[in-house]
Amino acid sequence: MERNVFTTFSQQMSQLILNEMPKAEYSSLFNDFVESEFFLIDGDSLLITCICEISFKPGQNLHFFYLVERYLVDLISKGGQFTIVFFEDAEYAYFSFPELLSLRTALILHLQKNTTIDVRTTFSGCLSEEWGSFLEESYPYFLIVADEGLNDLQAHLFNFLIIHSWARKVNVVLSSGQESDVLRLYAYLLPSMYRHQTFFQKNKQNIKDAYITLLHQLKRFKLSALAPLFGSLKWNNIMEEAHETVSMLTQVWPEGSDIRRVFCVTSCSLSLRMYHRFLGNRAPSAGQETEIQQVNSKCLTLQEMEDLCKLHCLTVVFLLHLPLSQRACARVVTSHWAKDMTPLLQMSANEMVPNLGFIPMSSFVVDKFAGDILKDLPFLKSDDPIVTSLVKQKEFDELVHWHSHKPLSDDYDRSKCQFDEKSRDPRVLRSVQKYHVFQRFYGNSLETVSSKIIVTQTIKSKKDFSGPKSKKAHETKAEIITRENKKRLFAKEEQKEEQKWNALSFSVEEQMKENLHSGIKNLEDFLKSCKSSSVKLRVEMVGLTACLKAWKEHCRSEEGKTMKDLSIAVQMMKRIHSLMEKYSEILQEDDRQLIARCLKYLGFDELANSLHPTQDAENDVKVKKRNKYSVGIGPARFQLQYMGHYLIRDERKDPDPRVQDFIPDTWQRELLDVVDKNESAVIVAPTSSGKTYASYYCMEKVLKESDDGVVVYVAPTKALVNQVAATVQNRFTKNLPSGEALCGVFTREYRHDALNCQVLITVPACFEILLLAPHRQNWVKKIRYVIFDEVHCLGGEIGAEIWEHLLVMIRCPFLALSATISNPEHLTEWLQLVKWYWKQEDKIIENNTASKRHVGHHAGFPKDYLQVKQSYKVRLVLYGERYNDLEKHVCSIKHDDIHFDHFHPCAALTTDHIERYGFPPDLTLSPRESIQLYDAMFQIWKSWPRAQELCPENFIHFNNKLVIKKMDARKYEESLKSELTSWIKNGNIEEARMVLQNLSPEADLSPENMITMFPLLVEKLRKMEKLPALFFLFKLGAVENAAKSVSTSLKEKQETKRPPKADKEAHVMANKLRKVKKSIEKQKIIDEKSQKKNRNVDQSLIHEAEHDNLLKCLEKNLEIPQDCTYADQKAVDTETLQKVFGRVKFERKGEELKALAERGIGYHHSAMSFKEKQLVEILFRKGFLRVVTATGTLALGINMPCKSVVFAQNSVYLDALNYRQMSGRAGRRGQDLMGDVYFFDIPFPKIGKLIKSNVPELRGQFPLSITLILRLMLLASKGDDPEDAKAKVLSVLKHSLLSFKQPRVMDMLKLYFLFSLQFLVKEGYLDQEGNPMGFAGLVSHLHYHEPSNLVFVSFLVNGLFHDLCQPTSKGSKRFSQDVMEKLMLVLAHLFGRRYFPPKFQDTHFEFYQSKVFLDDLPEDFSDALDEYNMKIMEDFTGFLRIVSKLADMNQEYQLPLSKIKFTGKECEDSQLVSHLMSCKEGRVAISPFVCLSGNFDDDLLRLETPNHVTLGTIGINRSQAPVLLSQKFDNRGRKMPLNAYALDFYKHGSLLGLVQDNRMNEGDAYYLLKDFALTIKSISVSLRELCENEDDNVVLAFEQLSTTFSEKLNKV
Repeated sequence: MERNVFTTFSQQMSQLILNEMPKAEYSSLFNDFVESEFFLIDGDSLLITCICEISFKPGQNLHFFYLVERYLVDLISKGGQFTIVFFEDAEYAYFSFPELLSLRTALILHLQKNTTIDVRTTFSGCLSEEWGSFLEESYPYFLIVADEGLNDLQAHLFNFLIIHSWARKVNVVLSSGQESDVLRLYAYLLPSMYRHQTFFQKNKQNIKDAYITLLHQLKRFKLSALAPLFGSLKWNNIMEEAHETVSMLTQVWPEGSDIRRVFCVTSCSLSLRMYHRFLGNRAPSAGQETEIQQVNSKCLTLQEMEDLCKLHCLTVVFLLHLPLSQRACARVVTSHWAKDMTPLLQMSANEMVPNLGFIPMSSFVVDKFAGDILKDLPFLKSDDPIVTSLVKQKEFDELVHWHSHKPLSDDYDRSKCQFDEKSRDPRVLRSVQKYHVFQRFYGNSLETVSSKIIVTQTIKSKKDFSGPKSKKAHETKAEIITRENKKRLFAKEEQKEEQKWNALSFSVEEQMKENLHSGIKNLEDFLKSCKSSSVKLRVEMVGLTACLKAWKEHCRSEEGKTMKDLSIAVQMMKRIHSLMEKYSEILQEDDRQLIARCLKYLGFDELANSLHPTQDAENDVKVKKRNKYSVGIGPARFQLQYMGHYLIRDERKDPDPRVQDFIPDTWQRELLDVVDKNESAVIVAPTSSGKTYASYYCMEKVLKESDDGVVVYVAPTKALVNQVAATVQNRFTKNLPSGEALCGVFTREYRHDALNCQVLITVPACFEILLLAPHRQNWVKKIRYVIFDEVHCLGGEIGAEIWEHLLVMIRCPFLALSATISNPEHLTEWLQLVKWYWKQEDKIIENNTASKRHVGHHAGFPKDYLQVKQSYKVRLVLYGERYNDLEKHVCSIKHDDIHFDHFHPCAALTTDHIERYGFPPDLTLSPRESIQLYDAMFQIWKSWPRAQELCPENFIHFNNKLVIKKMDARKYEESLKSELTSWIKNGNIEEARMVLQNLSPEADLSPENMITMFPLLVEKLRKMEKLPALFFLFKLGAVENAAKSVSTSLKEKQETKRPPKADKEAHVMANKLRKVKKSIEKQKIIDEKSQKKNRNVDQSLIHEAEHDNLLKCLEKNLEIPQDCTYADQKAVDTETLQKVFGRVKFERKGEELKALAERGIGYHHSAMSFKEKQLVEILFRKGFLRVVTATGTLALGINMPCKSVVFAQNSVYLDALNYRQMSGRAGRRGQDLMGDVYFFDIPFPKIGKLIKSNVPELRGQFPLSITLILRLMLLASKGDDPEDAKAKVLSVLKHSLLSFKQPRVMDMLKLYFLFSLQFLVKEGYLDQEGNPMGFAGLVSHLHYHEPSNLVFVSFLVNGLFHDLCQPTSKGSKRFSQDVMEKLMLVLAHLFGRRYFPPKFQDTHFEFYQSKVFLDDLPEDFSDALDEYNMKIMEDFTGFLRIVSKLADMNQEYQLPLSKIKFTGKECEDSQLVSHLMSCKEGRVAISPFVCLSGNFDDDLLRLETPNHVTLGTIGINRSQAPVLLSQKFDNRGRKMPLNAYALDFYKHGSLLGLVQDNRMNEGDAYYLLKDFALTIKSISVSLRELCENEDDNVVLAFEQLSTTFSEKLNKV
């Protein structure tokens, strides 16, 4: 019975886990953290993953330890912070594999004793209480666990661990299918969901019972597993036996003997004694004779057992005396009972990898880049068959009509041009006009800057703006007149403003009496528009008087006596700050007296006396009377605690003639100087600090210089491209010659005026296409400046290497902007090196140009190319101060309500962190947080020596200061931080720990489903006046659902408020309205027919009046009440709203977004179209939408400032970098003096980590790929200007960030470059001079998809597509469904790869529409792919063997993590050793540890061999080989199935089918299908261009497929 329950329930659990498998995100585990989030590794999963590794041979334990350590080192090098856990219960699972038990113990001891890794072995099992409390304390983000065990019972143990982790909100990462590159580790992440937590809660008892049953089964298994081995020997006897043997041997061996010898002797003697007993037990009794003989024939004799023990002792002798370098050469020796296998063993050991012979090449690029290493490489002779076979390219008949060498149109030509720029068709012109009007409207929503008309100016030498201008001695007459006129104008203005104030003052004063705060707001609005200082002074004094009056009245009232409302005092101090800071020169005696009186009423007597000393001493009565008005704290504390965000910022007063709209700060002026001097700069400043201003100044400068200079603005996302383009079109207008435009856009989807504009806004991949296109080089020369926005994407996950290529290829100066780089010095140094390279190249080109001019040639440079002198200096501009403070809050749920606790930044720190790293540089405190820190320090350490000195009232920078400024508060904060640090350093660590603990809010993890509480959170924020807010979630589905849940709750609220009959009334009115409309239309027709009008006029007027009345009533009935919408109706007029709504009429999510927008809600993520995104962006910025949920795409530079930012979902992608980008949106400059950041459903330790973690350093990716090298060779040989092109190509090759200051990496990259050239020559894409040939154009056009592009072209060249694409009948141009589906199958294998975790194919789910698993490739394609892969692997293995010379062999002979060395003196005089360890050949590129399992270099030829068998220190492994696996296996050798989403969609055309069956998110699926459609389209256009035969079957088939697929996608 018990077992049945266990079986059914364990099946239920397995099913739940299987169901989640396909939804797993295959993502990078540690994104951008210097240290990753804390996570756990299940020790047994680690053990099993390494034991089942394909390259591992059981028994080779040193190889096993190497595998474990290499994996852990990879985690640590990527910033991994983890603990490894071995559960006690897990031990029971090994009894059918007793040899693994000792290995498990050895692994635990090894990790504990020889490494610094935290290994826990004290937990009995995952359901134990200790484990639960450990999870609560450490709160790991995920647990790495295996999805399959060595047997079913162990797999069940893992299932329990997975289910329990989910229940505890710990995500699960599968140990299978992991892949690693230079910077990241990718794995399947199964997030913990609310449904998992409820499953656990519901079945808590069942889970416990099933677990206990499983343990019973495992224990029974232990006994039954050992019984047949030992016969009648009982477990106790064995233990006694062992004990006896050990005690006998103790007398023999000397003290301090090596443990390995001891262990060897003990195990041998024990084994012999037990084996002897074992044979004795099997003595035959009568009747069993024959049976036993058969059994005995299977057993070794005692003599053979002795030989085996001697052999064991010999191996231990080898282990003790021979270094790894010799052991790695061991041969496979077999005993006489395995003779028949010998020939096979010899064969496998002798298969040799052919040595890679290089085909000789003569090319300028090759010689310049890799010339220094060519001499050491083996080259083939010119009569070698490989070289001679290159000359004749075999082309089969069908490709005769194909001009493969014809230059293809590039992505620029392909991307949809929005309008035909040269067309004169009025319809086209109208849409162009409409586009420009909308762009300006969109730009206007981004900023309220009036448009500037730009006129080209002749270049004058620039004056230096920084120095003071000397006045001329004499003013001319004209100057005197101008000055007098200005004076008169100013006086007139002042008079006007005075009249304006006189008219307004009475109403403002009345309003201040009624409600001080709204009155003051009106007063401040007037001050903003007023220019005259004298009028402003009057206004301020009126405000101050009103505040004083209000304060006195408040303090006399009943409530004022008990509890003072300090907001009135704050208003009063604000006015005083303003008066003293801005108008102190023009203050009269009376004004000063009033200010002093106000200060006395607040209780700040000392400040009052310093401002206006009074002679007469005051009597006690007066003082007592005054005390009832006092705020009760000192002025410094009052200003810091209650006025923190109002403190005046230090801003410069002197205008800069280069900037009209505002007065720039010092660092902003430095940027303007950089642009003026044509220098380059790396600029790091916080979000919304105004760093983008420099880029607009730069554009303006280039626009003024000439009509053909170009500025390129590179933005990371399409959304940002659209936004910048709109801003530029709104800011600048310029009269340009016909056919020229001011601003252009180029993305993969569309382009507009891209190459005939002066300011091009684009994404990195598209700019790279232009820079690498050989025939666009003349345009490239026009570029004067490049602006890289969000340059930290250089360290990003996708397309990071493209940013690198751009930075090293451009010749002109650049500005690189970012809010978050932690090693800007390193980046600047690298870029400076690149600039020095260009300085030398420019000199060489200039000299060549000069000499050509001398001879009479005309160089291909634009006329002013060399006149514009650029500087080669790269400056670093750093600025760290945010304009407004950010305060953080944690949301928790108590009694079904949401509470907010202020999160003090210091609560994120630990004393250990401060001691090791100090305070993080960007961890700033608001003034009130500084006070809280002081109070905590004062309270904890009663005898703190510096308590008085650091008390706010005595602090040196506050002393007797009437106006404390933001910078003074910063100095106070710094003093407190350094004091706390000195506590830690000088032995008061306990007190410091108490202070940090004291500042920490209560951690409260709510069990509720947070998404159901989401609408309540939004409502709470509305009541606190914290909207508009951005809510960041990280899954597309969650983003949409959260927005919809808020809208639904508002609808429900409206329903409950609606009168019961309202719906019926609305229905009746709508019917009436329809009838009236009909009669009006009828009336019109009658009127037109009959000429008599007079009698019918009354009738039609009545109808119209009725119609209008009904319409108004209906609108009123259906109107959304104010408290049932978050929209701010006043923010946008109806016309604008209709304009924005009109644009999304035909978009996929248009209707849904409109419905949400009407309630003031929106969502924003990457799978939306740009029109949909614009709707949300514009309405949010205008203030109409006040609640927007979004993914991280919004954080990248999109201008959507708000009052509050809420993090509402935890994710791997919520890392230090994204946190800073996203939280930076809070606090709108000029609107909010403070921004608020809320953490909702984010675990407490994670919040701390986000706040204290540094952003990661930018590190280089692997910079080269075969297609990139082909594109570079194309540019070098076909470029418009050969010298310039070659210089660019060499710059890319020489200047990767990965090889910066790393000469060994540089050598490896040179060898990789040469390997790639060999491949390209052999495949017929390059000739021996490095010139492109064959289908080089097509391969480089599909560069997004390496290695699929190479495979695709090889299929095409081998005629496979021609064989497949046969029309339905001869002469027909249509192809059957069958042919199309087969073609789709091949393309899905090439361009639509998404793997499921291997375990998912065990599933027995029923699929309704989709097939889900992608079938294997058709046989002929599969064979061709295998052949292609084999050719590559032969060359790549040869390449790895050559690169292995660069390895550091000292490191290769030690374990990677524990650094235990296995080097030593080789034993050369033993004949036995030289006989057994003679396999030196064929083991060059493989790690010596891996060789122990009998692996040779020829194993590298096999595709399933894991990537990490190669030497670890050469910086490259098999993952860089351009192979495309027809079947991919995980490291345990299990097949990983492909998701058939593209083919399934082609068959059924349903997104819903992909969501249900293929387990994909709708937004993700749409995004992937769109990408797939673009690829097929791109291929079909390329094929059409390459083939002159119009009826070529392949071209027609691809066109039919592309059309059909796009049609299906458009219907979605």
